[in-house]
Amino acid sequence: MSDSDSNESAVMVEHNDAPTELKDEEKKNVDEKENDEPPELTEEGTGTEMKDIDLPKKTTVDGGDEKPTRSTDDLSNAKAHQIVSIGNESDKNAFTFHQDEWNDVLGLVPPGWKVSVISVVGAFRTGKSFLLSWFLRYLYALERCQKNKTSLKDEKVPWYKQFETLGKDGFDWKAGSERNTTGIWMWSHPFFLEMDNGENVAVLLVDTQGMFDHETTMALTASIFGLSTLLSSYQIYNVDKRIQEDNLQQLALFCEYARRAMEDGDYVNKPFQEIEFLVRDWQHFEDDEDGNDFGAMEKSMSEYLETVLEERDASDLKETREQIKLCFEKISCYGLCHPGFAVTKKKYGGEVNVVEELFMQLLDRYCQRVFSTANLQPKQIHDRELTAVELGAYIQEYAKIFEKGEKFPTAATLLEATSSANNSNAISLSVAEYKDTMDLVAGPKCSNYVQPNQLLEEHEASCGKAMKVFKSIATFGTAPSIAASKKKVETQIESQWEVYESLNNSRNPFLGMDIVVIPVAIGLLSYILRHLTDFTCSPYSDVCKAGSELLAHTYAVVACFMLILLATKMKQVQEMFEKFRTVLEMVMEQKTKKD
Repeated sequence: MSDSDSNESAVMVEHNDAPTELKDEEKKNVDEKENDEPPELTEEGTGTEMKDIDLPKKTTVDGGDEKPTRSTDDLSNAKAHQIVSIGNESDKNAFTFHQDEWNDVLGLVPPGWKVSVISVVGAFRTGKSFLLSWFLRYLYALERCQKNKTSLKDEKVPWYKQFETLGKDGFDWKAGSERNTTGIWMWSHPFFLEMDNGENVAVLLVDTQGMFDHETTMALTASIFGLSTLLSSYQIYNVDKRIQEDNLQQLALFCEYARRAMEDGDYVNKPFQEIEFLVRDWQHFEDDEDGNDFGAMEKSMSEYLETVLEERDASDLKETREQIKLCFEKISCYGLCHPGFAVTKKKYGGEVNVVEELFMQLLDRYCQRVFSTANLQPKQIHDRELTAVELGAYIQEYAKIFEKGEKFPTAATLLEATSSANNSNAISLSVAEYKDTMDLVAGPKCSNYVQPNQLLEEHEASCGKAMKVFKSIATFGTAPSIAASKKKVETQIESQWEVYESLNNSRNPFLGMDIVVIPVAIGLLSYILRHLTDFTCSPYSDVCKAGSELLAHTYAVVACFMLILLATKMKQVQEMFEKFRTVLEMVMEQKTKKD
């Protein structure tokens, strides 16, 4: 096979500005179980009818075990969202982050859920978007099986044979030699999977503009690759036929800022999680004696990567490999054979039956590898697994740097942005910890009054928990920035403490009782003194009569006042009687303890 012929297989990808709707080519899994025949497929345009793909209609959970519901009513909304665009009328190299598009996708992830971001990068026209469209098919099938409590391995027809054509309704791709995808795109709906350990994770798919397309500067290409790397938990580096030295050098260049940040900052572990070289049109399978021995094939891929990354005597080659190893926790390799020359033709529309069977089998194993519910990792920064909200805070900070132009950011600038986002998350999570604890003691839903000294003890204990959370997260950045963030936490906690103290005081059974106790005491004293005066004084004494009448008028006035108070403030009076009851209970409780 000539290089020119082989290159044709790499012209199968990417995005335009108007991706079409994703439709489900699969029939109901129930139909498949009722019949031994493969599911009937209905072709519509370039795609096929997809009836059991359910997309998230409304998120109704709060980080619990229940998964968000999906509805086919949302099928028309399934598309790729452009979160980063390149160029505008005034600057062809402008880097623009679309916050609204980002929020539309991340907003579907339930609060508290961890997110795993799978991104594909590589040279233009190497099949990145084509690959991601297959990923979509696999994830919809996997999600459906989890919902039905079944397994893809148990289905009679492999997931990739349950539709006739891949269509153009996933990540947009096309054959040819001109670039298709520009910027960075994310699929509009997260995939909600349950891991083998019982935890839930939302999987996001990201497609990037191809590198080295003769139109994009090296600096802007590095920015696109850089943001994709910062965003992803599992990055797939798509290369053609073999891992060449220029692939390694380009990767080393694009993660240069990470190495510098590691030197300037107090990194414990490597800044990025995993990068996998996906070699397209792998040319070494023909050496294997058994074409179905996938274990041997995958072993040869690992051995090939070890050979590529082994130490070299030349200093520049050695430094390139050391730098890559310093930046990623895990480096791996996988190979896909040529999909067949029918796929490389411009008229190819995604027909599955013309794709080489070995390619589909390897693709199936690769999907299982990438989306394994035993090994899929949430996005981590500084060893902390991130929720969608936390990831959003980081990406917003990073995007601000890249948006300044085509200048590739320095490590110091990224260090500052990472520190800012990390400290922001530390502040919000530590204050939330304080509020969660204090809400149980004196929050708006509490009704019991807490003694001031006991409330103060609870406040101090909650402060300790909050600061422990802050210290566990705010471990990155300069000492002054961490100290400033700690001061913000203390200020916010102090403000919240005043609120809880005020709420607790409003529940004090003795509060406001003076308006009742004093008049009642005066009236009762007047009543007793009047009867005492009438009993002891002479009935013929004018002074005694006057005093008795005065006392009688006094408690009569008090009685009228109490009636008026009762009529105008019935609710408050009821609360006062309730407070009286609470006071009596408190007194009896204290007496019981003494006895």
